[in-house]
Amino acid sequence: MERKYFLNAAGAVLLALGLSACSSFSSDSRPEAVATYVSLPIRMDGKLEEPAWYKTPAYPLVHAEMQFKNSAPDVQKFFRNGVVEAGRVRLLWNDKYLYAGFEFTDLDIVAEGQTDQLQHYRLGDVAELFLKPENKSWYWELYVPPRGHKSAFFFPGRGLLGLPSGYPEKPVLKGMIAAASFKGTLNNSWDKDKKWTAEIAIPLSELAMAGEKLDQNIPWLIFFGRYNYGRYLATFENSSFPRQKTVNYHEQYYYARLKLVKGAN
Repeated sequence: MERKYFLNAAGAVLLALGLSACSSFSSDSRPEAVATYVSLPIRMDGKLEEPAWYKTPAYPLVHAEMQFKNSAPDVQKFFRNGVVEAGRVRLLWNDKYLYAGFEFTDLDIVAEGQTDQLQHYRLGDVAELFLKPENKSWYWELYVPPRGHKSAFFFPGRGLLGLPSGYPEKPVLKGMIAAASFKGTLNNSWDKDKKWTAEIAIPLSELAMAGEKLDQNIPWLIFFGRYNYGRYLATFENSSFPRQKTVNYHEQYYYARLKLVKGAN
């Protein structure tokens, strides 16, 4: 990706390069999200079949602390035992990519978006990944829905969130790869599905074009969110890792510290 294109697509990135994150974070309070080094490339088919996926930690997605506090009693009762349709995420990396693998139980798989670069959380089930240099203001928001489409958005800082420049028609990580696989029937709420899985490959070279490399010596933050729609739920279900106080995937106070490791944990 040419640097000129990256700056134009992201919108006002030159301004962002001079900014640092305004929030102060406690280094000791953040959970870690470990990505394990893998020497061979991952086959991007959305199926998570390589043994490496099961040799790296899995992080379960959970409800926000206050998520259903103000919901109707029947909704509170429905979700009283936690996440109804479980999800978890794993991380791998090599010299070219950071990989995220998602696995979701889902009795009604919904994906109404039919192209890349949409705000898929408005259109059905979606896995989201947020990635941010800890000491900078800018960050990425990446999507993969059950159809395997991809969206990649870049925000110079949270104070610009919601502006049209943050949602360009072309992805700001042109080399990002996404894939998904599902067991069930898509967009048919009259039967019961089983699960869907997805993979995202994030090109390290394109991340570095914003001014901060992703490597073991530079602190980065990461966050995972899920939107889950379906007939068998009392309402659509958000879940995330790490846990938040309220549902707001752009609230960086709750992001985990990304830890890139080589060898056994």
